[in-house]
Amino acid sequence: MDSNEIRAILRAADELIATGGRTMLSKILKGSTDKKLLEHELDQCSAYGFYRHLTLKEIAYRIDYVIERGYLNIEYSSRLPVIVYTENGWEIERETYAEELLQKLTVLLKGNDFSFVAELKDRNRGMVLLLIEKIRNTDNPDFIPLLRAWQSIEYKKVRTALQKVINDLTLQVDKS
Repeated sequence: MDSNEIRAILRAADELIATGGRTMLSKILKGSTDKKLLEHELDQCSAYGFYRHLTLKEIAYRIDYVIERGYLNIEYSSRLPVIVYTENGWEIERETYAEELLQKLTVLLKGNDFSFVAELKDRNRGMVLLLIEKIRNTDNPDFIPLLRAWQSIEYKKVRTALQKVINDLTLQVDKS
């Protein structure tokens, strides 16, 4: 199993953390049209259908591999088993998700609708700070209006991190 497969499983698992189990995770990865999956809009997950070509049993085997390798864990909520990240699994997912969000934000730069940034509020702070660092590393001053829109709705700690990146990107403009 390669790292892309592990990332896809972890990405799909993000939609179910502490609420769903292996069966639903298998269905997301399969690209199932299960009624419950569609009702919860799990077909919107970027990993939906990743294993379209495999059987549910083969997908479950791969999920078990990821569990055995210590990236996911099974915990019980009442009597139902649910999937949770391990520290190692969350570290990989945080990186994957931050990169996915960076790509989405980069596309938003072409327009002036930055309303998506409202969806970033109340996300995992470590992931948000990683995303902000990724934006800094682009050295792209076109992000400044988006960062200002985002800053206007955020909590103090994230606003401070956003301001530092705005300052750094502004310096990039001043140098050129």
